[in-house]
Amino acid sequence: MAARCPARPAGAAAKRASPLATARPVRRSSLRARAAASKDAAAAPVSKIQPYPDPFPALQPGDDLPESYGHPGPNPPKHRRAGVILHPTSLPGKYGMGEIGAEAFAFVDWLAATGMQLWQLLPLVPPETTYWSPYSGLDALCGNTLMLPIDELIELGLLTEAERPKAQPVELNADFTAVAEWKLPLLDKAAHRLLHDAAQEGLRKQMQAFRTENAWVEQSALFSVLTEQPGLVGEAWWDWPAELRDRDPDALAKVRAANAERINSFIALQFLFDHFWKQLKAYANARGVGLVGDMPIYVGGQSADVWAHRHLFELQADGKPALVSGVPPDAFSATGQLWGSPLYDWKAHKAEGFAWWRQRIARSMQLYDETRIDHFRAFAGYWAVAADAETAMVGTWKKGPGAELFEALEAALGEVPILAEDLGVITPDVVALREAIGAPGMVVLQFAWGGGPTNTHLPHNIYENCFVYPGTHDNQTAVGWWKKGAQVEEKALIRRYTGLSNDDVAYCFIGEALKSCAHTAVIAMQDIMRLDDTARMNTPGRAEGNWTWRVGASDVWRQLADEQAALRSMIHEYDRACDLLEAPHNMSKNYRAGQYEKGFKPAALGNWAQAKPADKPGAAAAPGTKTADGRTIPIVDARGHIVKGGKKPGSAFVAAPKQQSPARWPAPNPTIKGTATANMGYKGIQTDYLPSSKVPLKTVEGIPDCKEGVNYAGGPH
Repeated sequence: MAARCPARPAGAAAKRASPLATARPVRRSSLRARAAASKDAAAAPVSKIQPYPDPFPALQPGDDLPESYGHPGPNPPKHRRAGVILHPTSLPGKYGMGEIGAEAFAFVDWLAATGMQLWQLLPLVPPETTYWSPYSGLDALCGNTLMLPIDELIELGLLTEAERPKAQPVELNADFTAVAEWKLPLLDKAAHRLLHDAAQEGLRKQMQAFRTENAWVEQSALFSVLTEQPGLVGEAWWDWPAELRDRDPDALAKVRAANAERINSFIALQFLFDHFWKQLKAYANARGVGLVGDMPIYVGGQSADVWAHRHLFELQADGKPALVSGVPPDAFSATGQLWGSPLYDWKAHKAEGFAWWRQRIARSMQLYDETRIDHFRAFAGYWAVAADAETAMVGTWKKGPGAELFEALEAALGEVPILAEDLGVITPDVVALREAIGAPGMVVLQFAWGGGPTNTHLPHNIYENCFVYPGTHDNQTAVGWWKKGAQVEEKALIRRYTGLSNDDVAYCFIGEALKSCAHTAVIAMQDIMRLDDTARMNTPGRAEGNWTWRVGASDVWRQLADEQAALRSMIHEYDRACDLLEAPHNMSKNYRAGQYEKGFKPAALGNWAQAKPADKPGAAAAPGTKTADGRTIPIVDARGHIVKGGKKPGSAFVAAPKQQSPARWPAPNPTIKGTATANMGYKGIQTDYLPSSKVPLKTVEGIPDCKEGVNYAGGPH
């Protein structure tokens, strides 16, 4: 009997005849291909050798290689960075809490002078006003207007000098309730002047443009006004009268008509927050500092987001959640963390093409250069807890939206630069999702010293595409952990592993983070200052006593001169330095006041040699030359050190930095016809270090005086 061939699977003939078959990559060995197709392919060895990209395909073995072959030059630079995590409310200042004014600019100067390239923040949303947690916001798209800077509002004419509050003693903990009592009435006055004073016509036009471009602010304002109505103050929106709870159009129209001034005032303050924040962001970017925002994956139940979009959340008919968010027990809390936020109805989000998320991410991309998404793991699977539970120990895992959400975001917004907070209970699907979208994850050194050599937080296990932290805002400070949290075995391992011979664990961890292969290292300000747990920002699982820490008086940056020098040395030694040069100390003041001659826009450029403050007409722009009053402009090197001449940077005149070598910078990328553009990381700005580079007008944002095709000096961004 003739041997019978094995049955062919259905459709095999059609697949075999498909023209797509010819498009498949050809295997390097036809013998290997035939062996794989034979009946005993399973027994044949499979080669693990990857295709070799031959750099000299025209040469044969034994042929002479080019003369340059033995001189490959320096290795291409890796984009390694360092940064600091510090919430704006923790900044110094004289009005009870940190603001986004002069002190924020001064901190950017300190970061840049230290060689840092990132400022990581906590959420900027308006917090709930019981515990003031920025992770329990009243609106996912609005800003916390308590951060508005009083002095700058006076400079704009929105407040008078007589209304300037008395300077308060600097406390190491902010009292947000006390600040709100006196500051909110002042902000109302500022909003009223913006809306009605003739002198504010220009700013008012900007506000109208903001209102038109950000339609979401109308719902936010309406919700805020409703929370102030008699009988509704302090009440959850699901306990409001049915017509307001359920958003009856006629009822809402009456509220709008009766409260038009309050609605306009709310929008005016949101515009001012947007205005000041974007000024700060532009200045930070000019100094080579990127902003990393923080987005809690969930929004508060008592928020405009849930009230206005009930169908996108898993709620009962009366608006109350049946299940709420949290995480099971982990390294942060033995009983888990019960957050209490309503859960998303992911099916409803998908049906709308994830429009709500597209809007939320788009807003974040306006405010930050990168965004950390808190509790990223919930996109793969999330912990659902009964709404009446007292802890998060008992719950159910539910499937998240996975890659579909990020595909929708990328299709609508392009590349979305996010950092995935992947701490806690991490399962393989979370890792797979993070890797699929290319997002960096997080590693925390404080978690590294138990569990054996495979602990993923140990320095030798750290991977490149991640952010490494000695500790985050949720951790004890390094000093506090060493004193009260670290076990004897952990301390012994740290001493053996790192060579720590004293108890300076803060800078031991900082050094380990900076020298690691992670592309980004971020350090808590408390660890830079070597503070104990009295400076801890948050204790997970505890509602009270969090979020209030402040760095101290305004001269704190001068007090940290030794720490700054140590950090700068390590940052350079471990190749994490910012390429921008140090600016004079008065740059931020002049920048905020707009005191630069026409044509120089520090919002986008970084060459301070071009700066000539209008209030100092004697200042010269060339290093080594004399000013009108006989002073010498110093020449400084790439690290801001004086080479010769003049006073130190920090004098009243502008110090002109020495140009750096272009050897480390990217080559021009001719993407626009007729011009040469270089990808410097931020905005494609050109520099005088590439003389052939021209600045195409359409690649430059926020530089109205920049002419197309004109060489324009500046630093890399």
